[in-house]
Amino acid sequence: MKTFLLAIIFTALFSPVFAQFPAGGGAQPKALPGTAGDQTPKGNSKISGAIVDSAAAKGVEFASIALYNIKTGKAIDGTVADEKGKFLLTKIVAGDFKILISFIGYQNKTIDNITLAKGQELDLGIIKLTANVKQLDEVTVTGQAALIEEKVDRLVYNAEKDIAAKGGDATDVLRKVPLLTVDLDGNVSLRGSQNIKVLINNKPSTIVASSVADALKQIPADQIKTVEVITSPSAKYDAEGSGGIINIITKKNSLQGLNLNVYAGVGNRGSMLSLNGGYRKGKAGFTIGGFGRGNYNTMTKTTLDQSSTVDGVKTLTNQTGDGSSKGLFGQYNVGFDYDLAKNQSLTAGVRYGLRNFLSQQDLITKLYKQGELTETSGRNVDAKNLSGTVDANIDYLHTFKPQQEWSVSTLYSRNDLTNNFDADLLNANKAVSSRERNENKNINQEFTLQTDYQTPIKKNQLLEFGGKGIFREVNSDYKYLIADKNGDFVKEVSQPSGELTYHQNIAAAYSSYTYTTKKRYTLKGGLRYEHTFIDASTREGGRIGVGNYGVLVPSVNASKTIKGTTLKLGYNRRIQRPGLAQLNPNFNAANPQNITIGNPELRPELTNNFELGVSKNIKKVFVNATFFGRVTNNAISQVRQPSDTLPGAVVTTFQNIGRQHAYGTNLFANVAATSKINFGLFLNAFYTTLSGQSLSSGGVTEKLTNTGVNVSGGVFSQAQFKNGWGAQAFGFMQGTQIQLQGKQGGFGFYTVGVKKEFRNKKGSLGLAAENFLSKRYRMHTELNSEQFNQISNVYLYNRGVRLTFQYKIGKMTMDAPKRKAKSVNNDDVKGDGSGGQQQSGGNAPGGGQPK
Repeated sequence: MKTFLLAIIFTALFSPVFAQFPAGGGAQPKALPGTAGDQTPKGNSKISGAIVDSAAAKGVEFASIALYNIKTGKAIDGTVADEKGKFLLTKIVAGDFKILISFIGYQNKTIDNITLAKGQELDLGIIKLTANVKQLDEVTVTGQAALIEEKVDRLVYNAEKDIAAKGGDATDVLRKVPLLTVDLDGNVSLRGSQNIKVLINNKPSTIVASSVADALKQIPADQIKTVEVITSPSAKYDAEGSGGIINIITKKNSLQGLNLNVYAGVGNRGSMLSLNGGYRKGKAGFTIGGFGRGNYNTMTKTTLDQSSTVDGVKTLTNQTGDGSSKGLFGQYNVGFDYDLAKNQSLTAGVRYGLRNFLSQQDLITKLYKQGELTETSGRNVDAKNLSGTVDANIDYLHTFKPQQEWSVSTLYSRNDLTNNFDADLLNANKAVSSRERNENKNINQEFTLQTDYQTPIKKNQLLEFGGKGIFREVNSDYKYLIADKNGDFVKEVSQPSGELTYHQNIAAAYSSYTYTTKKRYTLKGGLRYEHTFIDASTREGGRIGVGNYGVLVPSVNASKTIKGTTLKLGYNRRIQRPGLAQLNPNFNAANPQNITIGNPELRPELTNNFELGVSKNIKKVFVNATFFGRVTNNAISQVRQPSDTLPGAVVTTFQNIGRQHAYGTNLFANVAATSKINFGLFLNAFYTTLSGQSLSSGGVTEKLTNTGVNVSGGVFSQAQFKNGWGAQAFGFMQGTQIQLQGKQGGFGFYTVGVKKEFRNKKGSLGLAAENFLSKRYRMHTELNSEQFNQISNVYLYNRGVRLTFQYKIGKMTMDAPKRKAKSVNNDDVKGDGSGGQQQSGGNAPGGGQPK
């Protein structure tokens, strides 16, 4: 059945039916309403071109193009440039004309003496606009666009301007993006929800599915161009990711010639080295890159106090821990693109990601029963989190004319993950009494095939539709071992061992329609249907009864600009499929007082999102405010219960327990004090309610509810000085976070940096410092229910300083920016929210997850 359904979708979409759709006359809505009314004489001539920034060789989106009749001096037609700076004027009568090109922050450009014959198609080629430096003090939009861009369904953060992040990784960049919150372990939240999907250049990866926090450590900050926060995804995006989508766009080379960029950094907490090069000649381009980062000198201290009651017996647990960690993270890639023809391109690439994370923790545990000390024990844990990921893609794009295009994209991704720990058990005399080992090997692989087509209808409408198939297979093999008298590890029969095999195939189809009125209203609506086929089983228990399911997800986005004020309204429905971290039944007892086990019978959760946004430029100040609501049914949540078999232990698992509501606001303001100095602030606040019922292993049903306010915010400032000097400062505070069974305390983070450029900006030196005023940070968590209470503290030592170096080698010439083939975009699957650093001293529950 699933093969038949996939065949129907792709047969229909690959068929050459595109000519049946009306192509219309133009590709963009008009920039100058009223300059080209219905009574304007129509002809069959055309004028096209591409507008680029003269310095950056980057397309100038939304640049205004006005066509003037030389005889009358009046504007007779107009349009705006698309996201690549391209434009097209059609149905022009023969005659003599001139074109005026304008955009805020650039000098106007006039092209005179244009003579069109009947039926002529005139290509003006590359048209360069020069920045108007004199206007920078007066025009705020130009200054803001360098930092924040706002579109109908997303917010774009231009990370190229970040100074302090040089030598860091993607985590350092995402901390500064409005709407996002990144904790000290690298876990990312969007409006308080970790149910997000992170893409890299519109592509998914199995390493991202395994752990977002670890994946971000593999991306060098120097290579990030922009970060797109998509809060209201259209039907074109996968239905997965109930909180939204984060798309990290890395820098690309569109220059002719050979180039090589070298980045290096060294600090007291880590060092990195990055080499990125490319060669482009004519129609072909090659890229190659390598990045490596080592983290070291990372210490952690923990305390745990908890009480639990089982069968009327109350047990108190007191535990302290001292730990350290180190890791190696790397990413290596090679890419190729080729222009098959003037309007066709082929792109291919292979990327390998490496993560070797080692942690060590010494635990001392005391158990009290009925108020008396009954047991004292020690436990030294060595955990290994080893991962290797391969992503390979081939993409094809055929552009018929501006905004009319057809693309085919493929992606193969595989993640091999090893999550093991060894534990030495110590008696009261601190001698080793026994040894334990947990082995958990995971393989997560997927193949994706998708096709997309879009075509303009007249000058103010756009139709998009497409189909997609995702074929996933996940395997998790886990076992628990104990050392015998000879020191050899043998299977421990008292602990569960087994294997989970999880097949997840998805067939999807969508259609989206965009309409722009003459009064500058933009409406975008769409429908997407996804059908998920699941075949899951365990080696011991056989087939798991998780059935197939389908979901229809609508989306609607609207925007309107009135006298410099932009209003946005959006609604979308999203689903969140459980990931392997939630499904994996591996019994993770690295810390026997805090045990984690997955639930392979989880169902997906459904979320309805609403948002209303307003943004405005007030002289030198840009202000954005968004009000949102989020209602989630069948929510997947962590549930903690006392263990029935291990005294004093608390077991964490995952259940579909009920509903989650969140209502709040995101505020952002940026002030361009001068053309070279700006500063700003952002605030995220929302009220959340969580409710549901939990069924304990003893068959006791407990009603769970919790409510509260979550607040976070930050400030930032950056400045450019003479002679290539620049400086930046950033600070962030996260307040108490509400959880289903308690709350987690807040934390703070701040950094300052300076940079000096030299040799015509070919090289630079930078110095950055983080959290230099405090020795450590404390994460305080309080969890409770009718059966247990838990108070834990994690102390993180992350005071750091780093020196960075960058140099560009090569002689290049500017080439016109070209539209390359689109790539696979899997906005998929719920993560576990765990970072690369396990505070319990053990391995993460599970490994890679089905996305």
